[in-house]
Amino acid sequence: MSESNSASVHTTPSPQGGWDNQKDGEKISHHDKKEEAQARGREEAKRDETEHKIHNRDGKIAESNSYGNDPFPPKG
Repeated sequence: MSESNSASVHTTPSPQGGWDNQKDGEKISHHDKKEEAQARGREEAKRDETEHKIHNRDGKIAESNSYGNDPFPPKG
């Protein structure tokens, strides 16, 4: 079993235009379209078994998905 990295992946608006994916405050990819950035961010989060947080243009988190050890798993 691979060791999971707890750092979340964040899809954020880039100050230079477009969208960035960041982890631990470091840019890991840049995309012209938000949809492309979200897809890549999702791949990174799944690979690392962590959270993927998607921000709006204003910087607020609009969506959060867990691909690993969810601290609040759904009840069912």
